[in-house]
Amino acid sequence: MEVVDARVRLPQDRRPSGSYAAPPRVTEQYDRVLDLSAKMNAGSLGALLAELDAAGVGRAVMHAETEGGEDADALNAALRGVLDEHPGRFVGVGCVDIARPFPGRLATDAVRCADLGFVGVSFQPAFFGRDIDDRHLYPLYARAEELGLLVAVHTGVTYSRMHPLRHERPEMLDQVACDFPDLRLVACHAGWPWATEFAAVARRHPTVFLEFGGLAPKYVARAGTGWDALFGMMRNVLSQQVLYGSDWPVIAPTRALAEWRAAGLPDDALAALLGGNTRRLLGLDATPAGAAPGA
Repeated sequence: MEVVDARVRLPQDRRPSGSYAAPPRVTEQYDRVLDLSAKMNAGSLGALLAELDAAGVGRAVMHAETEGGEDADALNAALRGVLDEHPGRFVGVGCVDIARPFPGRLATDAVRCADLGFVGVSFQPAFFGRDIDDRHLYPLYARAEELGLLVAVHTGVTYSRMHPLRHERPEMLDQVACDFPDLRLVACHAGWPWATEFAAVARRHPTVFLEFGGLAPKYVARAGTGWDALFGMMRNVLSQQVLYGSDWPVIAPTRALAEWRAAGLPDDALAALLGGNTRRLLGLDATPAGAAPGA
């Protein structure tokens, strides 16, 4: 079984803006909970490749994302560079700047991402004060649906103390899925603390996928943590709509995979989670070019 990591970050040594920097009220709780700044600044491409090899991960989906203050075009160019250097190892999800004042520009950003050979676009609504179903984003959704791009959206808790959680509630993703029935939507981080509601959205819409990047799987599998209903549905009715992601460098792939394998999922559901669903979502063949040892 080939493992495909559905979410790793563009390494810090390839980001055009240099070292990771954000306002202290954004980073302080991220650093207390996840030690994020240190992980980001130490996260080189070489380190990522070594971690993927150690974990037996054949391919990974690399996101060029931003919480603000970085140039989307420069991030996308850097991502394209990594893909060119390592053909077959990485798939790209591009960055769009949803702070742009004119919605039509977002549609243009989607076209640029498609032209760069990316499989989708991603953004984090709460960091820009926008709801998932904000009308400002609808030209982006429409163009992505037309072009066959997936849209990956941050959902659920953030640790930024400057950005309220209310922008990323599940009913907003449900509205977008209703309005764009052929658009493939990925709910990054799977929407905790609204995990049950996000499970309901995915159950309603086969075009909605729940991705678990940046989370410790042992807590997803532990009763009483708020994941109970969703974890139960991963065994059966949602087994084809869940995606393993590490969100490297937030969680090491070796740790995430070990915890998923110990979570008690049936073999077929585990295989779908760890690679089968991502290959199907992205139309990847079963035999990767440049696969990691043990993949």
